[in-house]
Amino acid sequence: MSIGRSEGQQLPPELLAKFKTIVGDKHALIDHGDVAPYLSEERGLFHGRSPLVLRPASTAEVSAICRLATEHKVALVPQGGNTGLVGGQTPHHGEVVVSLRRLNKVREVDTASNTMTCEAGVVLQIAQQHAAGVDRLFPLSLGAEGSCTIGGNLSTNAGGTTALAYGVARDLALGLEVVLADGRVLNLLSKLKKDNTGYDLRNIFIGSEGTLGIITAATLRLFAEPREIETAFVGLTSPAQALKLLALSRSEAAGLLTGFELLSQIAVEFTIRHAIGVRDPLAGKHPWYVLMELSSPRDEAQTSLEAILTQAFEDKIVDDAAIAANLSQRLAFWKLRDEISAAQKPEGGSIKHDISVPVAAVPEFIARADIAVGKLIPGARPVPFGHLGDGNIHYNVSQPIGVSRADFLARWRDVNELVFEIVRDLSGSISAEHGIGVLKRRELPLVKDKIAIEVMRQIKATLDPLGIMNPGKVL
Repeated sequence: MSIGRSEGQQLPPELLAKFKTIVGDKHALIDHGDVAPYLSEERGLFHGRSPLVLRPASTAEVSAICRLATEHKVALVPQGGNTGLVGGQTPHHGEVVVSLRRLNKVREVDTASNTMTCEAGVVLQIAQQHAAGVDRLFPLSLGAEGSCTIGGNLSTNAGGTTALAYGVARDLALGLEVVLADGRVLNLLSKLKKDNTGYDLRNIFIGSEGTLGIITAATLRLFAEPREIETAFVGLTSPAQALKLLALSRSEAAGLLTGFELLSQIAVEFTIRHAIGVRDPLAGKHPWYVLMELSSPRDEAQTSLEAILTQAFEDKIVDDAAIAANLSQRLAFWKLRDEISAAQKPEGGSIKHDISVPVAAVPEFIARADIAVGKLIPGARPVPFGHLGDGNIHYNVSQPIGVSRADFLARWRDVNELVFEIVRDLSGSISAEHGIGVLKRRELPLVKDKIAIEVMRQIKATLDPLGIMNPGKVL
């Protein structure tokens, strides 16, 4: 499946020269080989075209780019680490790409207010390391954390494996710095947890996927570094049993529960088969697994985890469990989880869904989706996994064995319609953490309140009247 090829806009030589003057010739890329890495993402699902990639190094340069683009009605596509999964960062119509990777400074770490101010191009893993360097935790954690950026995380309102305890990207940002389409710099940077001075403009830009402005910096929340982390890999019979384990864990551990991932047997089998250095932590196979983690600033996580698992065995909720004895084992458990998406590639085409439903409805969603997909495409292999604690399931479907990859991926929209219909029936969301981009743009009006769509369009028209900010995305 290939989405988004276009000839795009052409830039007159004199306008190209003006853009180059802003960032310098070295950081205005026009040669095909230099531009190519910015035109498609890792999966190869989305491909674009662009006459120019600009790599500004400051908010002032981003502002100058936007002013010039507005003056000449040049469309822009902001891009961070280029790890997005819905095509929001791809120049589908030949727009100019504005790469934020050179805005990579951590401006300040303030332990008194437990905040860190980062520029948009700071890689998530680097932000985590800066926090750890002052004995603090920045909890946002994603499989792509070694390459995704803070600006991209906020633009898509990224979730990840710690959302259960700490929330999504929106919950972790106290303030933003944003360059508007006309080049004005909106300074919303703040360390304040309490500020009731009018509309919360910050949240308009978080999750807007660069369609309203370009996030250039953010003030992020930090937390106490946990002193003790306990991790268990659990085998059980069904998502319903996993829900019982979740309820028991919340009852016994309260705020200590920081991770609770549901993994199907096929997801684990794919990872063991294709990922290097991954093995099953349990002696036998189980239909479903849970990877759970407790974190504590005091020595209470181990006691709580052992109490939870002891009760779960007594209540016949779980069938087997392994507790990580050291950091190496803990990382091995998480590697098994983190490699699931990559491990699906050798199995052929994969039709992916990033959905959420009320936590209690997860078992029903999976059961109904499995039946519907099986009827539509006999032999299709659903590979559900995800963040059970917040109802976010990555419901991926791998192609039947022996079927053409191209033929299978041609059914992408058909499978989407089936899955999204079940999601709507269960009062869920078709995009839990990846965003809308272009992949789900057509479906958004079908699941979003009509008035909400109208208000979103009005906001877009106000902040970007010329429609130059990441056009064709979201709305």
